Amino acid sequence: QVQLVESGGGLVQAGGSLSLSCAASGRTFSNYGMAWFRQAPGKEREFVAFIRWSGSSTYYADSVKGRFTISRDNAKNTMYLQMNSLKPEDTAIYYCAGGTNGGRYYDTQRYGYWGQGTQVTVSS
Repeated sequence: QVQLVESGGGLVQAGGSLSLSCAASGRTFSNYGMAWFRQAPGKEREFVAFIRWSGSSTYYADSVKGRFTISRDNAKNTMYLQMNSLKPEDTAIYYCAGGTNGGRYYDTQRYGYWGQGTQVTVSS
């Protein structure tokens, strides 16, 4: 059974920071790119960040570039998202995604495995 489990969400004031983790179990994801997505109420799930299996390349949505940092530790089968300078518009449920069905890294259909999500709320 493959599981992705996010942790680290919470409530923070605008300008603050949070760090999310995504722990993978049941399968080794070291050979696959992984990503973070988020979904705000009433909106579609949107791409946040992607990291290649080696960690050598990362990609970000324009809305988070320069504020968020994605990283991974393959030895621990864990991916991270450091979020700084948070804004109220960053409020959403954040999901980690892994595996690959092919396709673009920013496309939800690329990923076969998803976590349950963790709530991030940024107050103004």
